[in-house]
Amino acid sequence: MMKLNICIDDLTGQAIADLLQEHWDEMHSITPPESTHALDLDALRLPNITFWSAWIGNELCGCGALKELDESTGEIKSMRTAKAHRGKGIASQILEHIIQAAKERSYQCLYLETGSLPEFLPARSLYIKYGFEYCGPFDQYVEDPNSVFMLKEV
Repeated sequence: MMKLNICIDDLTGQAIADLLQEHWDEMHSITPPESTHALDLDALRLPNITFWSAWIGNELCGCGALKELDESTGEIKSMRTAKAHRGKGIASQILEHIIQAAKERSYQCLYLETGSLPEFLPARSLYIKYGFEYCGPFDQYVEDPNSVFMLKEV
């Protein structure tokens, strides 16, 4: 597995805008609009969100974000691996980076929402591998047959 350069991203580059647009488009093609919780660029720039991009040289390979829900709780957002880099362990490295950031912030819990449809099985499998367990809705989410909610104690 190639080592990534994972860095905080200011969300101004074209490569990250393109990757997030790909993410947005795919989420909307799979999931009904009322069940799509992908954040746009403006939402990802909010002060309670830290956004990272992952690079190999000058090539963007993926991204992920950590949203602070309160002083002891975070939510993983916008995990995405570029299509050309899927199956290479990119998502694992990004997730490990986010989990480490949550530990450094002394968070007690990390939550996430992902899809329940078959297309989201790789994501759910990744999160289970890293100790996330299924839970009920959190924060502003509500029960939704298209969503799965997960929690990890950090």
